[in-house]
This record gives sequence, structure tokens and C-alpha cells, in this order.
Amino acid sequence: MEDYKTLFQKALICKQNNNPDEAEELYLKVLELEPDLTEAYYNLATIYYDRNDCQKAVDCYKKILEINPDDSEVKYFLSLAYFKMKNYAEGEKYFENRLCRKSSIMSQEKTYPNLTKSAPVYSGEIAKDKTVYTYYEAGFGDMIMFARYLPLLKERVGKVIFKPQKELVNLFKENNFGCEIMGIFQPENTIHFDYHIPIMSLPYALSLKGEEIFTLRGGYMHANPAKSAEYKAKYFDNGKFKIGIKWQGNTMYDRGRVITVESFFKLFDIPDTKFYSCQTFEGSQEIEKIKARYDIVDLGSTFKDFSDTAAALDNLDLIISNDSSLAHLAGALGKKCLVLLPYVYNWRWHTDLSICDWYESVKIFKQKTPDDWRGAFDDVYDFLINLLAK
Repeated sequence: MEDYKTLFQKALICKQNNNPDEAEELYLKVLELEPDLTEAYYNLATIYYDRNDCQKAVDCYKKILEINPDDSEVKYFLSLAYFKMKNYAEGEKYFENRLCRKSSIMSQEKTYPNLTKSAPVYSGEIAKDKTVYTYYEAGFGDMIMFARYLPLLKERVGKVIFKPQKELVNLFKENNFGCEIMGIFQPENTIHFDYHIPIMSLPYALSLKGEEIFTLRGGYMHANPAKSAEYKAKYFDNGKFKIGIKWQGNTMYDRGRVITVESFFKLFDIPDTKFYSCQTFEGSQEIEKIKARYDIVDLGSTFKDFSDTAAALDNLDLIISNDSSLAHLAGALGKKCLVLLPYVYNWRWHTDLSICDWYESVKIFKQKTPDDWRGAFDDVYDFLINLLAK
């Protein structure tokens, strides 16, 4: 009979070779021989999470915590499994173990040591005579998504100061949510706050439960009217159905969300449509593959910040995007948007993809098999044909 170490190595190879079913069987055999092997539970949990069997993933993570109660990384991944199955009541407290929360607090303690280190972290209390400083963490899309909670925070306290990434500053100044929007840097002796909190901790601090999590399901942001008019005059003076596309976001964390530009080619032949690229920075060179065959307008090269992006999106009839900040901006603006997800996708889209809980104007399409966008784009094509026919 094989020992548990040999079985574990075989399971690992199966998992790496995209054979999760066989890997699952082997990990279960490993645990029969070595019931407290946390690595086996961890790998099983990732298999179940990717399969959208989130309750089994939760059970595995909890088993690890029985053995190692202080494993903050496992607590974080446990929160994502709860979130994916829309159990925010259980997940929020574990989400406080996320690495970006810790790094954002450390960053602010370095920037404002005499303020942040002396002021407590805000925990949801009613404090109408107090000022709360909340600040960015994670990516641009996360900040746009979590901005929905700023008005709820403002209802509880006297003043809110919010510091977004510099690329988002102008957009948030145009949509201030009743907050003071801080620019790139403000000297410590010119500001004051009584509490501070990373923005992604707001749902937990505000004790939001159930459908309260999905407050303001889109349309809670708007574009700069003057900029929108400028974009309209320059790029949108035609009678065609205008579609913006984006195929790539930040690949540092997840290359699975990258869409090949060739996947869009089928859509470009649909009559009476005009396509616009909203791709910026990494991946923007791929537009040359499109230009070699189709007439497409490169909007992405005109974007200096997200205020520009919002103004351009304001003139589009539809946005088709990978899972990126553009999709969140489109949803926040209330613009009709099709989000294309890889086979293994992020927690925030949940297990029921028939509805987007965060944005009313967003519809979700997912890969049918790993690393193959054809099926998803066939569905998008049919959706577009039906939409245009109406």
C-alpha cells in the first residue's frame, strides 16, 4: 500500500495537470492515512472552490483552523469561499485577515504616523461629531465597487475623508458621495481625523447583512458632463450601435482573466455596430491585431485617468469587458455591460451567474471549459444579435 507522502505527490501532479477529480480522490485517501495533514485539506479546498462547491471548501478550511487556529491566510481564503456562496454574514470577519488590509494600514501609518497610529480603527459606531479617514487598498475596480458604502458611512459620522488612488481622484471628486476627497498627498499638519479604516472593511464595520451588502446596485456614479460632450463630438458622431471592449487587466494577480483579442473578431462583423477599444497600458499593443483587419477606435490611448474613461463610457451603448476595473466602472455608471469570466473566476460574481448582484446593468458570461473563450463569445454573439433586433 502506498504511503500518504506518495499519494500526496500524485494528487499534486493531478491538480497541476488540471485533473481535479482524480486529485480529489487521492487527497481523500491521503487524509484517511494522515487525518491532520493541513496541506491536503488546503488543496482540497481549492479544488472545491474552483468547482463552486463552496460549502465543501468551507469545511476544509475550518478543519485546518481546528488544527492551526491562528492561520490568517486560511481565514482569508475561508472568507472568499463564504463570499462566493453569498454568505457575507460569516465571511466578513474572516475577510479582515486579508493581506491588502494589513499593507494599507501600514502604508497610512507611515504616511501619517502621528494620526493613524494614535487614532483607533473605526468599528461602526454612531459618531456625528467625529471624522473618519478611509483609504484605498487592492485594485481600482475594488475601490469603485466599495465606494457604494461611503454614503452609509457618512450617515453615521460627522465627516468622511476618502483617499483613493491617484488615477481615481478626479472621478471621485466628480462623485464625492458627501466626502472630502483627498488628492495624492496632504501634509499631516493640515488634516485631522478621529478614526481610520481601509475602505474594504466598511461592510464589516457597518454590520451589513444579506441584501444590505448590495446597496446601490449601479448608477451611483456619473461622468463629467463637459468631458462626456467632448468625447461625443470627437469620437461618437455616428448612427451605429457603439460598443466598447477591453480584454486585459492587471496580470500580476490573475492571467486567467485575459481574453485573446481574436475572440472578439466574430463580433466585429455584426452589421450597424461600431467598436471602440478601452484597453490601456498592459495589453494595449494587442490592438494592432484588430487594426490589421477591422476599423476600431482606440479610446484607451486618450485616457489620462478614470474621469476620462467614465466620460468615454457615457457615450457607449454597450461595454464588453473581461473581469477588470472597466466592468466595475460601467456597472457603477449604470451602463449596460457584458462581463466575461474565466472558467475559474473571482468570488464577487458568486455561484449563481444568472444575475449580477452588484450591478443591475451587468450581465455575466463565463467560459464553458478552461482556457477556451469560444463558447462564451458564441453566447455574447447571440445576445448581441437579439439585442440589436429589438
